Amino acid sequence: MLESASKKPASTRERLLELAEQMVLRKGFASTSIEELIAGVGITKSGFFYHFKDKNDLARALMQRYLEDNKRQLDGIFARAAELHEDPLHSFLIGLKLFAELMNSVHDVHPGCIAAAVIYQDQAFDAEVRSLSAEGMLDWRKRFRTHLDRIVKRYPPKIDVDLDSLADMMSALADGGIILSKALKDRTTLPAQIMHYRNYIKLLFEPA
Repeated sequence: MLESASKKPASTRERLLELAEQMVLRKGFASTSIEELIAGVGITKSGFFYHFKDKNDLARALMQRYLEDNKRQLDGIFARAAELHEDPLHSFLIGLKLFAELMNSVHDVHPGCIAAAVIYQDQAFDAEVRSLSAEGMLDWRKRFRTHLDRIVKRYPPKIDVDLDSLADMMSALADGGIILSKALKDRTTLPAQIMHYRNYIKLLFEPA
């Protein structure tokens, strides 16, 4: 995620969430201890429990924070794209390019996805946290399906395509791109996958 240069000093709660996210993505939720978090932030155990009643409460807050950040960033990207072009296809293509550029601006390989971490380690989380993870995936489907619905009203696809599946393809490429990026230690892999999706959308809908 991009940080603002004028960002206010983080609260203790936010520092706990930031450190917890880093540790969960690096070594998993089960291996992330409360003791490590309070030592890393420099607070007492009672300070931790002032903000979170237990580790699952922390996990819920991590997921909610992740979903809100995703929504904020994607809303901003595609609102900007809509300002740049009124046509639904070209606006979507611009948005995908802006999304790829945002991912390319990350200085190192992408740190990972909290929603994916929950799915990979689902036994470590309670039902509410798992439900939030699914909610995040469905939000991406709805978000991209909305763009696709607007496009097909003006540009019939050149082949039969399931729009829900096409919307889900973005999630699959994003998470797959993160895995490839981390395995190959190549930060350009994720934005390249987004651009491949963009090219497919062009081939599928753009008139000859």
